[in-house]
Amino acid sequence: MASVLKNLSEYKEEHIPSAEEMRFGIIVSDWNANITHALYEGCRETLIKHGAKEDAIFTAQVPGAFELPTAAKIMAAYHNPDAVICLGCVIKGETTHNEYINHAVATGLTNLGIATGKPFIYGVLTPNDETQALDRAGGKHGNKGVEAAITAIRMAAMRKEWSKSKSKIGF
Repeated sequence: MASVLKNLSEYKEEHIPSAEEMRFGIIVSDWNANITHALYEGCRETLIKHGAKEDAIFTAQVPGAFELPTAAKIMAAYHNPDAVICLGCVIKGETTHNEYINHAVATGLTNLGIATGKPFIYGVLTPNDETQALDRAGGKHGNKGVEAAITAIRMAAMRKEWSKSKSKIGF
């Protein structure tokens, strides 16, 4: 569904598992800080709202979105969170740099998730302009940081639940 039609950050709270026993890493890009820090606030507040303890949320800042996968790998190794959330914003400019950055970050996080079996959440905005970014960082289309937090909770809960099961899915 196109985001022009609704606030995409709305969700049914009763369908979200408790994050009380979970640990989270949040990596935030400093590039476009007014936007990424708004994403961070939405993300952190949502984790806490759903039970995450403040001392179980580990945060790191990196210069730009390109550094997110490397920092996520370091965070995962150092703090062993149940999920790592990566927040950034790459605004399309006059060149195609945004395509290279976005592809590299998405591929890096996907590869980390596949290699480790741990959720690495892609919370990177890819707007055409700053107005679109602000609309998705607490504006009329919600806050993608909230959505990233909900995704992290759900994926971490699924991983925990399935790790209790004796039958395995996959390879």
